[in-house]
Amino acid sequence: MAKRSPALSPALPERLVQESYLFRGMDLPLVEDYLASAELKIEKLFSNRPIYTAFLPDQTLDSLYVMLDDGVVITRSTPLDRIIAINYAGSCFGWRSLPFSYGLASKSFPCSVEVYKTTHVIKIPLATVQQIYENSEIFRERYRFLFELQQKFEYHLLNCSTYPPQAVASLLRALIYQERELGNQPDRQGNYIFDLPIDVIARACQLNQRTVEQVLKGMQKHHLITIPKGEKEDLIQILAPEGLKEVYSATREKVNWWPLK
Repeated sequence: MAKRSPALSPALPERLVQESYLFRGMDLPLVEDYLASAELKIEKLFSNRPIYTAFLPDQTLDSLYVMLDDGVVITRSTPLDRIIAINYAGSCFGWRSLPFSYGLASKSFPCSVEVYKTTHVIKIPLATVQQIYENSEIFRERYRFLFELQQKFEYHLLNCSTYPPQAVASLLRALIYQERELGNQPDRQGNYIFDLPIDVIARACQLNQRTVEQVLKGMQKHHLITIPKGEKEDLIQILAPEGLKEVYSATREKVNWWPLK
């Protein structure tokens, strides 16, 4: 179960305006008014636990989840056991299950939305989301783009071939595009750094973990990625985003470093 904080931080609206894709750059007093009327709470979502099942018949959500800090939330397609969405801080999830706007036309097979790594969120009630949507052109356009962005993410995954380097490169390219468009990355030094466990890569690309490990070693050897050293595990830094495009296109003309020797 989610653990509720006792009160909403007064700095939260300002933080959303600065860091969250949907609210970034919006008028702060307006956002404060909307959120104050909703009586929001910060919730801690613990790792390796389901949050909800999306796309069940005749079942919808009553809130939008906005991620506030580090953590990883995945969406896993139940029939295929394949990860089809990855969310980080600054993004949100649950919008495809809200019964208004484009959510009314968003249908799929049941999918489990799960916390892969612990994070903090706020749940914005549907009525508040609708109110902001109706009154803010910026919010409305960004909300629409979330649906487009998810389609493009899944398109990258559809391009995952059985050729392991190309499959992993497809996922990395999908994340680069997604996080760049959301304004979350690159960082101030121009680096793309993802919290991306091998298990997540394997389940998104439909590869076994040993194969993923070998692909990552090859990408490191050829200076496409590096694994930052430090206390935090599972980080992957992209060294050559454009170089990944060549691997992403390598379906007929194979890369010269695979299989590893």
